[in-house]
Amino acid sequence: MNINELIQVRPSEQQIAWQRLEFTAFFHYGINTFTDREWGLGNENPEHYNPTQLDTDQWCEAIKSAGIRACILTAKHHDGFCLWNTRFTDHSVMSSPKPFDVVELLAASCEKYNLELGLYLSPWDRHEKTYGSGKPYDDFFCNQLEELLTRYGKLYSLWFDGACGEGPNGKKQIYDWERYYSLIRHHQSDAVIAISGPDVRWIGNEAGDTRASEWSVVPARLRDTGKIAEHSQKSDDTSFRDRPLNWEDEDLGSRKALENEKDLVWYPAEVDVSIRPGWFYHPNENDKLKPLEKLLDIYKKSVGGNSLLLLNIPPDTQGRIHKADCRLLEELGQAIKNIFSINLLKDNAEIHASSENPLHPAANILLHDESYWQPLTEKCELEINFKEKTKISHLVLGEQIRESQRIEAFSVYVKSDSSNDYKKIYSGTTVGYKKICCFEPIETSMLRIVIEESRSHPTLCSAEVFFTPC
Repeated sequence: MNINELIQVRPSEQQIAWQRLEFTAFFHYGINTFTDREWGLGNENPEHYNPTQLDTDQWCEAIKSAGIRACILTAKHHDGFCLWNTRFTDHSVMSSPKPFDVVELLAASCEKYNLELGLYLSPWDRHEKTYGSGKPYDDFFCNQLEELLTRYGKLYSLWFDGACGEGPNGKKQIYDWERYYSLIRHHQSDAVIAISGPDVRWIGNEAGDTRASEWSVVPARLRDTGKIAEHSQKSDDTSFRDRPLNWEDEDLGSRKALENEKDLVWYPAEVDVSIRPGWFYHPNENDKLKPLEKLLDIYKKSVGGNSLLLLNIPPDTQGRIHKADCRLLEELGQAIKNIFSINLLKDNAEIHASSENPLHPAANILLHDESYWQPLTEKCELEINFKEKTKISHLVLGEQIRESQRIEAFSVYVKSDSSNDYKKIYSGTTVGYKKICCFEPIETSMLRIVIEESRSHPTLCSAEVFFTPC
């Protein structure tokens, strides 16, 4: 692959809109919530589903407090129990003591709270008798999928994992993915199809572990649904949730990694992780939530590492987000605000570039959106002059991904107080949609960003500086 071929791999409008969400929520909710299981067997009695205070408005309020912009609901997990009023099975909330269409309720709450809605629909259905039969099951699955695609307004994501077990006949279903994708494109053309899909890539683990260098331009073979299934969870394995990245090479997209690849795609990564040890609610985990410091670290490394964060918050048996989770979400939202709410470049600094690499005329102090800097050389630098000495601890950079992902290596320097020398405070590789650079708080009057390696001329569309005490 030559440089020109690499930078011609670019995102779709759906992928750009998805990436801009940055921080999203997963709601694992269903019959497992009431049987205290992670993976149901498909033989559960719908009578078990009996929330006493179902409140999807409260779900939305809880995630909004953390700064979350969208959510995905498990409309149907592997047990086949459906959270909507489906015409194609009685194994649903409509056969329970609380026959309310949960998808409909959440769709209304998302509209009320200005949140985007996505849906998870498990292709593996342990209740459905036609599973494993080929086309008869695909017909059943597509009928249910079409209900979800046409009844509940605009969806931003359809989320499919790689789980695939045996049906009543002892056979695994061979999913007709292209048929599913075509149905989604027809009814929800703006939605991304995630994980076992062509638009969004699974990061590779469920622990919140991320790569130091995350590329969106990767080999097309990573879209292979068979490989995705091979590396996905195959049973209710508690240890699987804590495994670090180990099933793919650390380097997915450097020039060296791509040199023998013939087919590349834009396939950005999503980091899915639960706020609790499990994905569904379990009473014995009320005091086992991830610490705030851990969640904040995951946020910085995922959202700030050219990925999107999908944080699972499971509603409880009342049908509400537990108070412990609500408290932690609010603390997380406040911690993020404390760091990233005041951009120290605004009204306090000027950005300069070398004369041979001038800034875009519209990009004076704040680079943003469609105004972006594209220098004439692959190696270049930006200099930020503060009007007075300023304490800083975070630098946030963003490439103009409409022009592909280009930056391969960069460093950040500050001006020394004692001389005209510069001190390096950060080294990085990829930037992509967003890169959060964290370093020890330091006071300086000048910051220098040096782009050392790039695929053709690099781009920057955002540069922000923040401070928070350690």
